Amino acid sequence: MVNAKIPRATAKRLPIYYRYLGILYNSGKKRISSTELAEAVKVDSATIRRDFSYFGALGKRGYGYDVKSLLDFFKKTLNQDKLTNVGLIGVGNLGHALLNYNFHGSNNVRISAAFDIDDRITGTIQSGVPIYPMSEMKEQLVQQQIEVVILTVPSPVAQRVTDELVAAGVKGILNFTPLRVTVQDGVRIQNVDLTNELQTLIYFLNHVDQSGE
Repeated sequence: MVNAKIPRATAKRLPIYYRYLGILYNSGKKRISSTELAEAVKVDSATIRRDFSYFGALGKRGYGYDVKSLLDFFKKTLNQDKLTNVGLIGVGNLGHALLNYNFHGSNNVRISAAFDIDDRITGTIQSGVPIYPMSEMKEQLVQQQIEVVILTVPSPVAQRVTDELVAAGVKGILNFTPLRVTVQDGVRIQNVDLTNELQTLIYFLNHVDQSGE
């Protein structure tokens, strides 16, 4: 039985574990210890064991973890056994890059519809994805049962567009805009600020010595 509350940090590590377990399985690996897994994913073994403990007894003392069983478990836990259609809101430079990428290598996530105000691209198909005008956003999201979107619109309209997305039944938003939009309870926002991440990296390079102390 899976515990109801999983720490956010643990949840963010689950896809890393799943991806590496897939590599192990494809290479013919049958079992792995937490120490071996720690060396591969650069997460200490105590953290891995604690993360796994939230999901019950996934391994056996003295044996480690069965790769196939663990892979199947996380596949189900992460909903990797079903396709999730995602909407892209805003097809500017970043939006085009995401369309071209479109989660290649993933069999369970794809951008299936995109929306923009530019009538030069609406009504066309870009990288295999139809581009709809913003005026059709709510209708298409409802019809296609899309509950997860990527937001790449300009900051001045981000909150208004977010409100429209929530009204259309969207439950999860990956927000690439600098604006920290607000949503009602029951809607999850994941903020991705590339500038902030780069500045943080540069700060640590400039202020933390090579020992990491």
